[in-house]
Amino acid sequence: MIPIRSISHPIVFGLRLTGIWPKSSYEIIVRFIWVIIMMCAQIFQYRYILNHIDFDNLADLIDSISTTLPYSLLCFKLINFWTKREIFKNILIGMYHDWTNAFAADFTVDDMIKKTELAYYCSNLIMGIYATAVFMYVGVFLELNHHDQGNRSNLSSELLIKMDLPFTYDESPIYEYVFIVQFIQLFFIASGIAVLDALIITLIFHTGGQIEILHKTLKNISIKDEKPESSRIIIKSLIDRHYRIIVGSEYIESLFSYIALLQLICNTVIICCIGFLIVVALNSNLKLLIRISFFYIAITLEAFIFSIAGEYLSNKSLSVSTSAYESPWYLLNPKNRGIMILLMVRSQKRLTITAGKFMDLSMQGFANVLKASASYISILYAMY
Repeated sequence: MIPIRSISHPIVFGLRLTGIWPKSSYEIIVRFIWVIIMMCAQIFQYRYILNHIDFDNLADLIDSISTTLPYSLLCFKLINFWTKREIFKNILIGMYHDWTNAFAADFTVDDMIKKTELAYYCSNLIMGIYATAVFMYVGVFLELNHHDQGNRSNLSSELLIKMDLPFTYDESPIYEYVFIVQFIQLFFIASGIAVLDALIITLIFHTGGQIEILHKTLKNISIKDEKPESSRIIIKSLIDRHYRIIVGSEYIESLFSYIALLQLICNTVIICCIGFLIVVALNSNLKLLIRISFFYIAITLEAFIFSIAGEYLSNKSLSVSTSAYESPWYLLNPKNRGIMILLMVRSQKRLTITAGKFMDLSMQGFANVLKASASYISILYAMY
């Protein structure tokens, strides 16, 4: 099936379920449900952390923090998208016009389809990894809980997600009901995170596809039998496309900038916490190691996605200047030649996604996150 839009149906479905997709049915009701779910979960999670601040049981405290922060991060992402829905709507309108222009030009459709198929593949891979992480986490949790219940009597049942609930949940069937609710909640939280991570990759690939079409158009500039009218139309289309790319990237930057900042901070803390638990589990608990390994992969993947998106956009945008310089711009008439020079000058300013305007997202930033996390792990392990 040939994709006719850059955003896949699973992502659109996920955006509708989170109240982000413009003019979706029951948008207000969906948002209200998410607010209630997130607010209740966060209250009980942070209540647990405050009641268990005990460095004698550091591993338990760090485990609770590592499972609480992703909830808080998703909550911030949803609020950010809800408050900036006009920006997201403008991005979708721009993508629609890109597809319309591609079908009109015909020769650019194949390039857009290739990028869209790549975006579909990456989106499905991201959502598959998160789903696998959830089921692996829950499966190993059940195995560990069953094993401990068999070895020790009068053991209070441990919750899937550490929360300090205002009622007694140890006995059946209340414990089973709470477990099912937490599993459903965890699955939807992971799905929401996966959808938004897949969305930024999709938007970046779409922008990259537009840049590649711009490269192709620049290479096809012909100076043979140059007519002023036809030459003017070609140059105007180049400038219009480059302008739309710049505006689209600025919309993406505005939408994800502060998300990226909080993302890097939280991911540094979470990777540090989970890394510490992995180091502890290596010496004592192999099943705990298996339980949190996929969780660690998913969280690291989230930091990697944002970093690679920023790196990809920066490199692609800088390549426009090189492609324009390699075209036969110097053989055009003086007026068009001047326009091409302005295009080359403007394209030397790279497009990027920043973390709250403080730093550009890049693979170097991702490496810094891993290095900082490793340093904190050594400190925590020394305290432990």
